[in-house]
This record gives sequence, structure tokens and C-alpha cells, in this order.
Amino acid sequence: MINLEIPKKFVPLVAQANQVAKEVFRPISRKYDEAEHTYPKELDMLAALIDGMNDGSETDGAGAAGVRRTRGSDDGVRNGSNMSTALSIMELCWGDVGLLLSMPRQGLGNSAIASVANDEQLARFDGMWAAMAITEPEAGSDSAAIRTTAVLDESSGDYILNGEKIFVTSGDRADLIVVWATLDRAVGRAAIKSFVVERDNPGLQLERLEHKLGIRASDTADFRLVNCRVPKKNLLGSPTVDVKGGFGGVMQTFDNTRPLVAAMAVGLTRACLEETRRLLGEAGVEVDHDAPAALQSAAAAELLGMEADYEAARLLTLQAAWMADNDKPNSLQASMAKAKAGRTCVEVAIGCVRLCGSLGYGRELLLEKWARDAKILDLFEGTQQIQLLIIARQLLGKSSAELR
Repeated sequence: MINLEIPKKFVPLVAQANQVAKEVFRPISRKYDEAEHTYPKELDMLAALIDGMNDGSETDGAGAAGVRRTRGSDDGVRNGSNMSTALSIMELCWGDVGLLLSMPRQGLGNSAIASVANDEQLARFDGMWAAMAITEPEAGSDSAAIRTTAVLDESSGDYILNGEKIFVTSGDRADLIVVWATLDRAVGRAAIKSFVVERDNPGLQLERLEHKLGIRASDTADFRLVNCRVPKKNLLGSPTVDVKGGFGGVMQTFDNTRPLVAAMAVGLTRACLEETRRLLGEAGVEVDHDAPAALQSAAAAELLGMEADYEAARLLTLQAAWMADNDKPNSLQASMAKAKAGRTCVEVAIGCVRLCGSLGYGRELLLEKWARDAKILDLFEGTQQIQLLIIARQLLGKSSAELR
């Protein structure tokens, strides 16, 4: 039987994450929304705190926004690093999504490394901040259309990468960039591999930092790779091009990161609902969870509907994380969680702004900021349309060639 309570061993972790969100993130949220491209120095103090959370945890080293490989328990059932990470992310994004993405050593690239790195690579990259570079000007949601090339130089044993990457979250601040590139464009998706590139590599050239609608505390970088030399030992996974196997090894990254992005959306959705519930209460609008929505005010009925969507998104997210912890294939559930949580976050954020009127639209409160932040959570790690396509393929048993 499913238990909907927070696992006891994670209660201290969740409490610490909530404390960070309340005492660190919320007070500086507006400050760094307005000071785009300014690094939040207040976050430096959190690095030691997160290290302490990791050292004192029973979750195989779960961080705030990156997961490490989980070992199964004797009975085959456990709540591990994916679950603890999702729970802590929900709390931290209740505080501020952009600040979470700006936290040192907690990039989505860390999840990519955790998904497919070998033991030597896990040890070598431990404690480093890794961003992830997938999107290109000609390849957005279709990762198989990547044009960045990786050619092996037999004389040196290095791979030489050439191409362009855009929308790299925290790319300029990270220590490492996980770059997706193709070994042979003629082969298609089977030749897509991921490479760990040090940020100070001279072949990795920063083109610009994007100005964005939301999550302004987090930098989004565009890079050009010009004869960028990467040692062979920095290739994640097998160097073999397996046409029959596709690029499943690389795609394992999404099975880990999509539940995390869904957790971000769940946290932000909760923030919007709690603030709106508070403001409606001050305005005299009562919400009765034991009475039918049709018998309550229009505002209360709308809030109840949004709360139901929130609960559905939260449970789908926890299911995907639990499956990952227990070595169960979760591609379908990861996409379902990402699709539901991303869409719910956008709709709830806008709905809360509408319900709160001038207070929701004004800058006195954070609701208008949260509405701007919400949209990215329905876009990155695969858009809403891509998630629905993946879900349809899984449910209908269709390949990407059969269902486009």
C-alpha cells in the first residue's frame, strides 16, 4: 500500500530545505530577479550546508538538485536519492526556482553524470558543478537532430567537438558542461553521446548570456565549441555506436532529470496556492474542503480545482522518483510527471494572479514573478508537446519513426 507521508528519514532533509527556502531564498528573490546576470553571493554559504546534508543523509549522497546512483535494498523496495532530491527540490522551489538553479554544484548536468558515468568518472567529478548542454539553434526538443560533432583524433586520443549550444542553464558559472554531440550524423540518434567538458576549456567559447522572462537569478548561456578537445575518458557511457540500441544510455539522463523538473514545478505551484489562499482568506473568501465546489463561491471553487491538479502533479512526481530509486523503468512516468506538473504550474500561477487581482499583478508580492518563472518549467527538459508525444509512443507501443 502506498504511504503518502514523507519518509521519516527524509523529514530532517525536507525541514532543512524549507528553512533555506524561507530564510535565504524568499528574502532575496526579488533582488536577483531585478539584478539579472548578478551572481547571488548569498548562495556561497549554502555549499557547506548542502555538503553537510549529504554527509548526514542515508540517501547515498542526495543533493538539492542533483542525484547520485542509487543502490537497491535487500527487499528491492526503498526510498533513496531520487525521492529525497525531489522532496528537497519541492521545498527549495517553494522559495525560488532561479535561486535553486544557481546553487553551486547542483546543476542538471550532475544528474546526467549520475545516470551514465562509470565509477572512476563519478569519483573524478564528485563535488563539481555540472551544467547540461543539449539544445542547439536547429535542434530543440528533438535531441536526435543534434548537429554538434565529436570526432576522435587517433593520434592524441582526444575527441574534437565542434558546434553550438544554446540555453545552457548556469553554463557560465558551472565547473563542467555535459555536452551532447554526435559521432556520426549519418547514423542518427544511435551516435549521440555525452561528453564532460571543463568550463575553462579554450575550445568552449561563451557567446552571450540570455535575457529572460523568468528565473532571472539563473544565468542561461550560449556557447560555441571550436575544435574543443575533450579527453576520451570524459565520454559518458559506451563509445560504441549501437544502431539497434539507439541512444538509450544518454536518454537515461531524462529519466532522472524530468522528475526533478516536475518537482520544481510542484514546489512553485504550492507557493502560488498558499499565497492565494492567504489573500482570499484576508478578503473573506472561505474555502471548505469538505463541501462540494458547486456550493461555494466561484473563487473558492477555482482554488479547489487548482489544488486537485497540484495533488495529481505531486503524486505523479513522487511515483517517477520512487521508480527510479527501485530500478524500475520510469520513462513513461517521468514524462507524465513532467507534462502534468509543468502544465499545472503555468495554469495555476496565471490563475492565482487572476484570482488575486491587482495584488497578483503588482510587484508588491511575488505572485507576478512566480507567473513569469512558471513558464520555463513547461519548456526545458522537453516541452509539453514532446512529453505528450513520448507518452503516446509508450502507451501505444509505437517507435519514434512510427509516431512523430
